[in-house]
Amino acid sequence: MYVLDANVFISAHRGYYDFDLAPSFWKSLLSHAGKNNIRSIDKIQEEIISPNPKNADRLHMWTAENFKDYFERTDSQDVIQSYAEIQQWAYSNPQYTPSAKEEFARNADAWLIAYAKANHYTLVTHEAFNPEMKKRILIPVVCAEFNVDYVNTFEMLRNLQVSF
Repeated sequence: MYVLDANVFISAHRGYYDFDLAPSFWKSLLSHAGKNNIRSIDKIQEEIISPNPKNADRLHMWTAENFKDYFERTDSQDVIQSYAEIQQWAYSNPQYTPSAKEEFARNADAWLIAYAKANHYTLVTHEAFNPEMKKRILIPVVCAEFNVDYVNTFEMLRNLQVSF
Protein backbone atom coordinates (compact mmCIF):
# COMPACT_ATOMS: atom_id res chain seq x y z
CA MET A 1 0.00 0.00 0.00
CA TYR A 2 1.17 3.50 -0.84
CA VAL A 3 0.30 6.56 1.24
CA LEU A 4 0.54 9.85 -0.65
CA ASP A 5 2.01 13.17 0.44
CA ALA A 6 0.18 16.36 -0.54
CA ASN A 7 2.95 17.24 -2.98
CA VAL A 8 2.05 14.21 -5.11
CA PHE A 9 -1.37 15.72 -5.75
CA ILE A 10 -0.29 19.37 -5.85
CA SER A 11 2.75 18.94 -8.13
CA ALA A 12 0.77 16.82 -10.57
CA HIS A 13 -2.09 19.32 -10.64
CA ARG A 14 0.16 22.35 -11.08
CA GLY A 15 2.46 20.80 -13.63
CA TYR A 16 3.14 17.68 -15.59
CA TYR A 17 -0.13 15.79 -14.88
CA ASP A 18 -2.70 18.57 -14.76
CA PHE A 19 -6.27 17.41 -15.25
CA ASP A 20 -6.54 18.58 -18.86
CA LEU A 21 -3.09 17.23 -19.84
CA ALA A 22 -3.17 13.81 -18.23
CA PRO A 23 -6.64 12.68 -17.15
CA SER A 24 -5.33 9.10 -17.13
CA PHE A 25 -3.07 9.94 -14.18
CA TRP A 26 -6.06 10.94 -12.06
CA LYS A 27 -8.07 7.94 -13.24
CA SER A 28 -5.19 5.66 -12.28
CA LEU A 29 -5.05 7.18 -8.78
CA LEU A 30 -8.74 6.45 -8.33
CA SER A 31 -8.44 2.98 -9.81
CA HIS A 32 -5.58 2.03 -7.51
CA ALA A 33 -7.26 3.62 -4.52
CA GLY A 34 -10.29 1.46 -5.27
CA LYS A 35 -8.00 -1.60 -5.34
CA ASN A 36 -6.55 -0.65 -1.93
CA ASN A 37 -3.15 0.19 -3.40
CA ILE A 38 -3.22 3.93 -2.65
CA ARG A 39 -4.37 6.03 0.28
CA SER A 40 -3.59 9.31 1.95
CA ILE A 41 -4.47 10.72 5.36
CA ASP A 42 -6.92 13.19 6.83
CA LYS A 43 -4.18 15.75 7.50
CA ILE A 44 -3.23 15.76 3.80
CA GLN A 45 -6.88 16.21 2.89
CA GLU A 46 -6.92 19.30 5.12
CA GLU A 47 -3.92 20.70 3.23
CA ILE A 48 -5.55 20.15 -0.16
CA ILE A 49 -9.16 21.11 0.51
CA SER A 50 -9.63 24.74 1.43
CA PRO A 51 -12.22 25.42 4.14
CA ASN A 52 -13.35 28.43 2.07
CA PRO A 53 -15.29 27.32 -1.04
CA LYS A 54 -14.29 30.58 -2.78
CA ASN A 55 -10.68 29.34 -2.74
CA ALA A 56 -11.55 25.97 -4.27
CA ASP A 57 -9.38 25.12 -7.25
CA ARG A 58 -9.69 22.15 -9.55
CA LEU A 59 -7.61 19.91 -7.26
CA HIS A 60 -9.82 20.84 -4.31
CA MET A 61 -12.94 19.97 -6.31
CA TRP A 62 -11.53 16.70 -7.70
CA THR A 63 -10.37 15.61 -4.26
CA ALA A 64 -13.67 16.49 -2.59
CA GLU A 65 -15.71 14.77 -5.29
CA ASN A 66 -13.55 11.75 -6.14
CA PHE A 67 -10.88 10.94 -3.55
CA LYS A 68 -12.64 11.84 -0.30
CA ASP A 69 -13.18 8.20 0.68
CA TYR A 70 -9.48 7.39 0.43
CA PHE A 71 -8.18 9.70 3.15
CA GLU A 72 -7.60 7.63 6.27
CA ARG A 73 -7.95 8.85 9.83
CA THR A 74 -4.84 9.30 11.93
CA ASP A 75 -6.42 8.84 15.34
CA SER A 76 -5.54 5.19 15.95
CA GLN A 77 -3.35 4.39 18.94
CA ASP A 78 -0.57 2.98 16.73
CA VAL A 79 -0.43 6.13 14.61
CA ILE A 80 -0.51 8.42 17.65
CA GLN A 81 2.32 6.43 19.27
CA SER A 82 4.40 6.60 16.09
CA TYR A 83 3.68 10.32 15.79
CA ALA A 84 4.90 10.90 19.36
CA GLU A 85 8.12 8.98 18.64
CA ILE A 86 8.73 10.97 15.47
CA GLN A 87 8.10 14.32 17.15
CA GLN A 88 10.35 13.36 20.06
CA TRP A 89 13.13 12.49 17.61
CA ALA A 90 12.66 15.77 15.73
CA TYR A 91 12.62 17.98 18.82
CA SER A 92 15.62 16.27 20.41
CA ASN A 93 17.68 16.43 17.21
CA PRO A 94 20.19 19.30 17.53
CA GLN A 95 20.73 19.40 13.77
CA TYR A 96 17.48 21.24 13.07
CA THR A 97 16.69 24.88 13.70
CA PRO A 98 13.85 25.77 16.07
CA SER A 99 11.80 27.05 13.13
CA ALA A 100 12.30 23.74 11.28
CA LYS A 101 11.02 21.89 14.33
CA GLU A 102 8.02 24.22 14.65
CA GLU A 103 7.12 23.81 10.98
CA PHE A 104 7.43 20.03 11.25
CA ALA A 105 5.07 20.05 14.25
CA ARG A 106 2.53 22.21 12.37
CA ASN A 107 2.32 20.42 9.04
CA ALA A 108 1.07 16.97 8.06
CA ASP A 109 4.48 15.39 7.42
CA ALA A 110 4.98 13.75 10.82
CA TRP A 111 1.41 12.40 10.73
CA LEU A 112 1.98 11.00 7.25
CA ILE A 113 5.19 9.27 8.30
CA ALA A 114 3.55 7.98 11.48
CA TYR A 115 0.65 6.54 9.48
CA ALA A 116 3.03 4.83 7.04
CA LYS A 117 5.14 3.50 9.92
CA ALA A 118 2.21 2.20 11.96
CA ASN A 119 0.69 0.44 8.95
CA HIS A 120 3.91 -0.68 7.23
CA TYR A 121 3.03 1.28 4.09
CA THR A 122 5.31 2.93 1.56
CA LEU A 123 5.21 6.72 1.62
CA VAL A 124 5.13 8.60 -1.70
CA THR A 125 6.66 12.08 -1.78
CA HIS A 126 8.56 14.40 -4.09
CA GLU A 127 10.96 15.37 -1.33
CA ALA A 128 14.54 14.18 -1.77
CA PHE A 129 16.81 12.65 0.86
CA ASN A 130 19.16 15.33 2.19
CA PRO A 131 20.51 14.49 5.65
CA GLU A 132 22.48 17.76 5.80
CA MET A 133 19.41 20.01 5.71
CA LYS A 134 19.06 22.09 8.86
CA LYS A 135 16.24 24.52 8.05
CA ARG A 136 13.67 21.89 7.18
CA ILE A 137 12.94 18.35 8.38
CA LEU A 138 12.55 16.31 5.22
CA ILE A 139 10.24 13.33 4.94
CA PRO A 140 12.87 10.96 3.44
CA VAL A 141 15.31 11.68 6.28
CA VAL A 142 12.67 10.84 8.90
CA CYS A 143 11.60 7.78 6.91
CA ALA A 144 15.19 6.53 6.88
CA GLU A 145 15.49 7.10 10.63
CA PHE A 146 12.31 5.09 11.32
CA ASN A 147 12.74 2.41 8.62
CA VAL A 148 9.75 3.58 6.60
CA ASP A 149 9.98 2.87 2.88
CA TYR A 150 9.49 5.83 0.57
CA VAL A 151 9.41 6.40 -3.19
CA ASN A 152 8.57 9.22 -5.58
CA THR A 153 5.48 9.35 -7.78
CA PHE A 154 7.23 7.86 -10.79
CA GLU A 155 8.52 4.86 -8.82
CA MET A 156 5.03 4.26 -7.45
CA LEU A 157 3.51 4.42 -10.93
CA ARG A 158 6.10 1.97 -12.26
CA ASN A 159 5.59 -0.39 -9.33
CA LEU A 160 1.84 -0.30 -9.92
CA GLN A 161 2.48 -0.86 -13.64
CA VAL A 162 0.66 2.31 -14.63
CA SER A 163 1.23 3.56 -18.16
CA PHE A 164 -0.46 6.30 -20.14
